[in-house]
Order: sequence, then C-alpha cells, then structure tokens
Amino acid sequence: MNSPQAAGRILALMMVVDGNLASAELQAMHRSKILEHIDLEPAAFQQLLQDLCDDMLTSTVHGAIQLGNGVIDSLLDEITDPDLRRKLLQAMWKIADADDWLADGEAVLLARASAAWSAETNFRAHAA
Repeated sequence: MNSPQAAGRILALMMVVDGNLASAELQAMHRSKILEHIDLEPAAFQQLLQDLCDDMLTSTVHGAIQLGNGVIDSLLDEITDPDLRRKLLQAMWKIADADDWLADGEAVLLARASAAWSAETNFRAHAA
C-alpha cells in the first residue's frame, strides 16, 4: 500500500491507457516532480512502464488492449493515503493534458480515480 511502485504503476497506466506513449506526457510527469514526491527513481519508473506495457500486450483481445475496471480499481486501491491520492490525481491530469487531447481511456481512468478516491481525500471545498 502507498508504495512508490504502486504510485508509479498508476502514473505508467495514465501514460499508456490511450494506446500511445507521448513524449509530452513524459515531460509533463517530470515537470510535475511527482517521481521525487513518491521517491521513485526515473530508471525504476521506466521499468514499471515497460512491465505494464508487457502485461497489457499479453492481455490483448482481437488485437486490442482490454483493461477492465477491476484491474484499474485494484491499482487505485493500492493507494490509501489522502495526500498521495491528491498529488497523483494532479499529476495524472497534467499527464492527460500534456498532448492537448483527452482520450477515452484517460477520461475513464481519471473518472475512476476521482470516484474511488474522492470520498476519502477531502476534494470538497473547505469552509472559509
């Protein structure tokens, strides 16, 4: 729970869920400093990204990558710390916005993360 690897897997998924790894997304992630926040070395993130891609390729159906909600939810459930959830969601939005196009897969992942995490992360506006 809340491990650098768990957080890294979510970031990696955010980058490839649209079926394309854009260099702008990698740059946005690095600019966000999220890897430093979660204490994950860039080389370790690259390995997580490669492992995720390999896993996704083994689960293709008729040549298309199928990623069920159960898989997404199990990855999201690995993060329980409210502050980490907020920081990850901010970084996920930056990654999604980096290529100026919100793909369906990105929208689904962002929506599921927001729904799964919002009840416990104090996203609601604070009273003044």
